[in-house]
Amino acid sequence: MRAALLTICLLTSFTSIFASPETDNLLAKLKVEFGKKGSYDQQKEHRLAQLRDQLQRVSSDSIASQFDLCRQLYEEYKSYQYDSAYIYVSRMSALAASMHDKIKENYSRMKLAFILLSAGKYKEAFNVVPTIDHTGFDGPSLENYFAVMTRAYFDLATYDNDTTYSPCYRTKGLSYVDSALRLIAPGSYGAKFLASYRDYSTGNNSAAIDGFLAFYKQFKPADHDDAITTSLLSELYQRQGDNEKATNYLIRAVIADLQASTKETLAIFRLAELASANGDIDNAYIYIQEALKDAEFYGARQRQIQISSVLPLIAAAKLSFVESQKRRFLIYLSSTIFLMLIIAFISFLLYKQLQQRKARETTIRQNNQQLAAMNQQLIQVNTQVVEANRKFAEDAHIKEEYIGYFFNIISSYIGKLEKFKVSIEAKLIQNKLDQIQPIINEIQVNKEREALFQTFDKVFLKIFPNFVTSFNALFKKEDQIWPKDNEILTTDLRIFALTRLGINDNETIARILQYSAKTVYVYKMRLKAKSIYPAAEFDQRLMQIQAVELPPKD
Repeated sequence: MRAALLTICLLTSFTSIFASPETDNLLAKLKVEFGKKGSYDQQKEHRLAQLRDQLQRVSSDSIASQFDLCRQLYEEYKSYQYDSAYIYVSRMSALAASMHDKIKENYSRMKLAFILLSAGKYKEAFNVVPTIDHTGFDGPSLENYFAVMTRAYFDLATYDNDTTYSPCYRTKGLSYVDSALRLIAPGSYGAKFLASYRDYSTGNNSAAIDGFLAFYKQFKPADHDDAITTSLLSELYQRQGDNEKATNYLIRAVIADLQASTKETLAIFRLAELASANGDIDNAYIYIQEALKDAEFYGARQRQIQISSVLPLIAAAKLSFVESQKRRFLIYLSSTIFLMLIIAFISFLLYKQLQQRKARETTIRQNNQQLAAMNQQLIQVNTQVVEANRKFAEDAHIKEEYIGYFFNIISSYIGKLEKFKVSIEAKLIQNKLDQIQPIINEIQVNKEREALFQTFDKVFLKIFPNFVTSFNALFKKEDQIWPKDNEILTTDLRIFALTRLGINDNETIARILQYSAKTVYVYKMRLKAKSIYPAAEFDQRLMQIQAVELPPKD
């Protein structure tokens, strides 16, 4: 129940009225920086530990070095922790007194007044302020002096917050601003800031915004000064009713304070107020809790008082928000349970239908599998039939071509024999036996055999026009056999041409080509050894060389 309620609260908290993309990005960055807060504080503590260690190692005779290290420790602590800052500014006063250095004594009083104001100890601060003699201060120290005096009276005016005393305190504070502007070098960091702060304090909002923006662009203040500048810009935009820019600059101020480990800060408190005013109760409660932690850690009484006056209001708003979310959750939960019951009932009906459908689909799938198996068998049979038909057609074509070829050859030889017979019989009748030998010499067996081979080659390539190319594809380029210009088929090609025609017996091939069976065998083995395919695959691929000019179908 708690987990579900928390989930709904988190989901709704993200729908805050801070709706611009820039604001959303800044809020996301702020969330990341909150996660790094412990890391920033550890870095701060590490620097402080190093300075404290240096101070312990400094010789007791080196008073000036002790004073400088105490000043550095004070600067680190002044916006981080009041008690520690007070300890080191007190040591600064004691060291300045031991050196009989009036300027350093007054400088230490000025620093003491600053942290007393930061801690909300106005009575004690105004006891110290009149004792500060700024005569002899250098430029930066003089700027700090006027800044402290200005802050003292403006903080007191804000603390009283009435129409009787506050205006007088503001006037006094402005007089210190004017004095500072007369003494500080024009165009300097302090002069630009104080001029814009004067416009801010007198209500000249547009001029103050322009001044602070120019100051921010020129000097790019870092750490706590960055937070002060952006916080003032936020308040100025809030005065002008630009809620988005006011929020954005205030978020940037809080981020700068987190990165600088600043605990004496007003930015996160104001961000909590702004978030609460905009209805973002969850974030407002987170911010006010962080503001209270920082104020307690620093020891700022006035901040704790301010936060304590606002915290109950935000806590009450958060409680009311959580209660409304709880009621809404209960409504959602009831509705969800009802819907789940309906869904469960519908799911049961669907499950029954799905089971029935699954059974039907199983039967159909089995039938389809049987049909697919039968279809596959039919495809295989059809493929075999097609291949057999092709083979039959090819064989018939080969037989047709070679039967015609051999009839022509035999007819030609019968004609020649008949001619020789008539010639020889005539010579015998005429008893011209000496003329029979020249007739016999006209018969050139080798020439006739070569003519027979050429005729065979022509007929074979007519049936298998791609034989030479297809056969050479079975070998590497360097092992391929191509007929010369005066050849049709070479002896090697002729042997495998006869094999392609189905004459596999080496003796038969030897008789046709007038070679020995051993010679034919050697030819075959030698070429098969050079093939890029094994012997069995070579024979298979040889027989797959197809006749192209098949007889037309009826």
